[in-house]
Amino acid sequence: MSHPRPYPVRYVVLGAGAVGGVVGGLLAVAGHEVALLARGDHLAAIRRDGLQVQTPGAVHQLKLDAAVDPAELGLRDGDVVLLAVKGNDTEAALQSVTRTGVRGLTVVCLQNGVANERLALRYFADVYGICVMLPATHLEPGVVRADCAPVPGILDIGRIPSGLDDRAARISADLRSAGFVSELREHIMPWKYCKLLVNLGNGIRAVCVPAERVEELVAEARAEAAAVLDAAGIAYVSEAEDRRRRGDILQLKGSRSGSSSWQSLERGTGSIETDYLNGEIVQLARQLGRPAPLNERTQRWATRFAAERRPPGTLTVEEWLS
Repeated sequence: MSHPRPYPVRYVVLGAGAVGGVVGGLLAVAGHEVALLARGDHLAAIRRDGLQVQTPGAVHQLKLDAAVDPAELGLRDGDVVLLAVKGNDTEAALQSVTRTGVRGLTVVCLQNGVANERLALRYFADVYGICVMLPATHLEPGVVRADCAPVPGILDIGRIPSGLDDRAARISADLRSAGFVSELREHIMPWKYCKLLVNLGNGIRAVCVPAERVEELVAEARAEAAAVLDAAGIAYVSEAEDRRRRGDILQLKGSRSGSSSWQSLERGTGSIETDYLNGEIVQLARQLGRPAPLNERTQRWATRFAAERRPPGTLTVEEWLS
């Protein structure tokens, strides 16, 4: 593989929430051209005051181009679209980009879950996946926070469905320039399936009152999901290899409110990405004719909490099991 060419790249962050806002903001701090796509009060705050990116060591107030729709922003040939919306918003986001008619776009799935890349390939030829290990918080309009230091996150990248190229190398290099740890992965999806297993506890922890039994349910849901992936012949990186990759790189500073699913409930958005986390396992299990009751229960409770705008962490384990 040759070295990445030094051509200018604009990063367009589609979904400038916790992860998208932190990544886009720190890319901008490192000197890269960045534009943001957001909505509602968050977009209004960004347009008025700029995006505030908080890190354990600094606060950056960034005045960046921001819009609600890609057509309004004005996409350009050669832009790199960092897709950072929740899985339940992915298809609508991709369609909004497609409607601009701009060719030559690169789409990078900066997301949890494993369905986004498949959807992106329906609309675009140059698609990349990033395995996101980035504790971040977004609870207030116009403000995002990186919760780890000195490294804010691990963002390994690979081409979809597989392979390495100059474009992946360039994006990885730019992420490293912004302070992230990033390696090239010829096969990124096994890493993303491993991260999917990690994220299966988000929905349980988001709705339940913290208790020892909650963590037991999380472990059982992950074991149930791993058995489904094994039955389907889907490769995923082992828990031991995942621990080795993380090492002591991600060092939390202070207390973190909760996962992205918890934050969705706390903000009262009315939606949650559990359908594309635990729901991915439920769908696969049904295709195989297998049961996946713990992941199905997680999906149903999280969806109900989001629809009813119930506050996080208010369901007892007994209620969850009833």
